[in-house]
Amino acid sequence: MTSFSMPDKEQKSSFVKENFEKIASKYDLFNDLNSFFLHRAWKNTLVKILKQESPKEVLDLCCGTGDVAVRLAKLPTLEKLHAVDFSPSMLSVATSRLTSIPKAVTQVGDAMDLKPFTSSSLDAVTISFGLRNVKDLRLCLKEVKRVLKQNGVFLNLDVGKVESPIIGFFAKIYFFKIVPLIGYLIWGGKNEMFDYLPVSSLHYPGQKELKVILEEEGFRDVYFKNFVFGNAVLHFARK
Repeated sequence: MTSFSMPDKEQKSSFVKENFEKIASKYDLFNDLNSFFLHRAWKNTLVKILKQESPKEVLDLCCGTGDVAVRLAKLPTLEKLHAVDFSPSMLSVATSRLTSIPKAVTQVGDAMDLKPFTSSSLDAVTISFGLRNVKDLRLCLKEVKRVLKQNGVFLNLDVGKVESPIIGFFAKIYFFKIVPLIGYLIWGGKNEMFDYLPVSSLHYPGQKELKVILEEEGFRDVYFKNFVFGNAVLHFARK
């Protein structure tokens, strides 16, 4: 579907960081256009589900521009919100959006090494469209589980796999051909990041496979909710 080649595992982190640095100012507009603004409803669903858990302290990991963090900040029981990303430019956008919210703290951090957070200290961890970008998915999940309190929850929103062959055929054409063009148009030229984003989905587990991985890593009560025939998916897991 594309001539773009994924960076190898050792180069992936530096590639993703370098290129997210470049597109930080355009990222929210790109998400609006490529999802027909639907990503906003998916993120609202994540927050609605988390609200039922009445969390007091939450980590929004791979927070990007803070699009989910600003929603999490409105949770009625929330006392402290940590927004962490490894891209300073993306985090700068998030910080500007959260600067008027005293309970929100932003910091540069590594999703696979959450040492600033003590074990069993958080009520919830959320990731939105970030898990497929980490170098070691299982290591990230181990860290998420470590920092969660017993009965704490993990919610992950990302791309999924479409099971219907017909819908999947058209979804691939859109994702691999049209989505990069939207990125080029916004950027004003070709940018490898907009080629990487669809290709990265091929190397990311489908919703059923990720459910199994979460259970293998010791999470329980795992389930997922599909959006748009499975093009996007929200996973819920409890420690």
